[in-house]
Amino acid sequence: MKILVCITHVPDTTSRISFTDNNTKFDSNGVQFIIGPYDDYALARAVELKEAHGGSITVLNVGGSETEPTIRKALAIGADDAIRVNADPVDSLFVAKQIAEVARDKGYDLILMGRESIDFNGGMVHGMVGELLGIPSISPVMTLDIDGDQAHMAREIEGGKEKLTVKMPFVAGCQEPIAEWKIPNMRGIMSARTKPLNVVEPADDEKGTTLKQFELPPAKGSVKMIDADNVGELVQLLKNEAKVL
Repeated sequence: MKILVCITHVPDTTSRISFTDNNTKFDSNGVQFIIGPYDDYALARAVELKEAHGGSITVLNVGGSETEPTIRKALAIGADDAIRVNADPVDSLFVAKQIAEVARDKGYDLILMGRESIDFNGGMVHGMVGELLGIPSISPVMTLDIDGDQAHMAREIEGGKEKLTVKMPFVAGCQEPIAEWKIPNMRGIMSARTKPLNVVEPADDEKGTTLKQFELPPAKGSVKMIDADNVGELVQLLKNEAKVL
């Protein structure tokens, strides 16, 4: 079984975010980058499926050379090789086109990725990849089991879960609790240094959107302490100042 896992290179959620050049560029100085948390789930499930059924795992990232430490971490977790498309992943359709171009005619049985990245939170790439390749796309996938050439999944829908069966190949956008995150061990870290990491140029450098400006959320306001017995004052503040009543 051949599995392609698409990973993102995103700031750690504990990082302090700032911008430069009149809020038009992200300031990466001092920022710790990680594999996207949802992508981590996809990779962990891919490793489990490989251990159970055999096969190989390729990780794919669209990004510059600064993403290679993140890619090496994915190799340390259990991927066999990696591909980096040498381009800035600003536009969702652009990223989807690069994934589809890499995956086309390679015979991947599964294309796994997170349900969304945690930087732009678009949640669109998996659907676009499926459309470009002409194969099913399912998201957000919470469980994934393989039986022959079919996959049994459960995905989250409004008000509950939906169980479905899909014939491979297909694309899945993954989320918890599909697998437990895996931490690289020393053997994995050492072996990752020698695993192949192939760099390819983008198939198409045209982007459909242009980034104009970033904006931080407004600072939190001050806190007003209300006496527990003064319910009337609390109601008035919620109505007139907070305007939530």
